Parts: sequence; C-alpha cells; structure tokens
Amino acid sequence: MQTIGNPWLWGGFVAVVIAALLIDLVLMRHGGPHKVTFKEALLWSIGWVALALAFNAGLWYYLNETAGTAVANEIGLQFLTGYLIEKALAVDNIFVFLLIMGYFAVPETARQRVLIIGILGAIALRTVMIFAGTVLVSQFHWLLYVFGAFLLFTGWKMWFAAGQEPSLDDNPALKFMRRHLRITHEYNGNRLMAEKNGVRWFTPMFVVLVLIAVTDVIFAVDSIPAIFAITTDPFIVLTSNVFAVLGLRAMFFLLAGMADRFHLLPYGLAVILGFIGAKMLLIDLYKIPVPVSLGVVAAILLVTMVLSLKLPPKGGHKA
Repeated sequence: MQTIGNPWLWGGFVAVVIAALLIDLVLMRHGGPHKVTFKEALLWSIGWVALALAFNAGLWYYLNETAGTAVANEIGLQFLTGYLIEKALAVDNIFVFLLIMGYFAVPETARQRVLIIGILGAIALRTVMIFAGTVLVSQFHWLLYVFGAFLLFTGWKMWFAAGQEPSLDDNPALKFMRRHLRITHEYNGNRLMAEKNGVRWFTPMFVVLVLIAVTDVIFAVDSIPAIFAITTDPFIVLTSNVFAVLGLRAMFFLLAGMADRFHLLPYGLAVILGFIGAKMLLIDLYKIPVPVSLGVVAAILLVTMVLSLKLPPKGGHKA
C-alpha cells in the first residue's frame, strides 16, 4: 500500500480538520439555532472550498520541496480531481437530505444540528471504508474491475431514476423503524427520545438521524470506489473525501432553494459515474491521464448545470 502520507502530513491534515470543525461548531453555537440564509450558506461554501484548495496548495508546496515538481503536480491534480468528483457526488446526498428533511418537516432551527452530526458520522464511516478498500485493492488488483462494473451499473440506475419523483414511503430502514419502534409525531426540541406515561418513545429527530446515517453509508459505497480510478493512495483518497464532506452542511443550505434549478444534474452525475467506471475497467489497457479525467468531470458538471438553467423541467417551469 503505497502512500505519500507521512506523520507530518497526516498530523497536519488531522489538525486542519479538527480546527475547521471546531470553528464551524463554535460559530454555529454562537449564532444559536436559526434559519441559515442563502448569503450565509454561500460564504460558508466559499470558505470550505477555499480551505480545500489551500490544503492542496500546501501539499503541492511540501511535495515540490521534498519530492520534486513532477510528483507535486501529479499528486496535486489527483487531489483536485478526487475532490471535484466527491463534491459532485455529494450533491446527490444533498438531494436525499432535502427529501428527508422535508418529509419529516424538520424545523429550520434544528437542521444545522442534524447535518453536523451526519457529517461527523460520514467522516468516521468513510475513514474506515477507505482504509479497508485501499488494503483490499492493494492485495487484490482485480477488485478495480468489480468497482468499475459497479459504478457503471450505479450510473445506469441513476440515469433512469433521475426523472422520477423520489419517495421515502418504501425505504426499508424507515419501514423497519416504524414496525419496531415507538415513534412520536411531534418534535421535542433536539431530543432523540421522550417519555410518555413512563414509556420511552423515539422522536422524529432520531428517525431523521438514522436515515441520514443510512444515506451516508449508501453514498459512501457509491462514491469511494469512484476515486480509486484516480488514485489508490489512502492519503489522497481520504483527504479529498473529507474536504468534500466538510462542506456538506453549507452546500445543503445553499442548494435548499435551488434544487429545482439544477434538475438535470443527476443525469450529469450518472454520466460521471459511467465515465469513471469505464476508466477503471480500462485501467490495464489504457490509463486515462488525471488531467483528462479532471477536464471531463468538470465539463460534464458545467454542461448539465448550464442546460438545467436553460431548459425548464418537464411538466413545470424554470424556477
């Protein structure tokens, strides 16, 4: 398992992430529970992207000094491509989060707390899955073909599901909880449980957190194999993933009122997954250069976003 990561790089990465999370948590608590405005979400989104780019610049500078410009350029492009892929796929997370929040009518003031817990869970989950996946890929190269075929299948499913109205009614996790747990119909602040006549009940907040955790697992299974098409270095895979996830909360509030505007984006994400799957299947025949992968992913995202703004959704009007 080859990696550029050394104790200094790992320590610096962990320090940056902890500091960023603490600042985010402190400022969120300082502002108190409130509805996040579009301007606030936009500024936070820009800040998270700037932090990721600053980390990449610092990584490039360190590698340029210690390993040479060629290595620094290659690793820098790998991080940037991986970050863009994971950021793009995170948009699909956002759409599902919006569905969950709307379905359970989560109060605006409670959404920040739900999302930050979801983000912390996603970071922990992805860390375990990335290291496990890296070890497996380093031992069993043929797994890349399995990942490639899986991504092609996922992209195909996403394409045909893109135009359909999503629903939570048939969600297996929700069905299980409704059958086996006592669930109240009303919220009790941010509490996950409440007592009624000496009997413990779970609040809708608990159900929402469980569904978001399940969503994190599902999307991690989809998105983590995608970056293995770019690199199998656990340091680059993990750092690009974590920086993409860190901005999830701000992105949620940024896209909350704009989801309908980018109605074609799921089609673009499906094409991206198909491209990455094909890249993995061809890895031993032809290795598509990282700059080409970066350009293709960026172009697909740009085209689908522009077309979304120009073409109104079927059966509706442009938002």
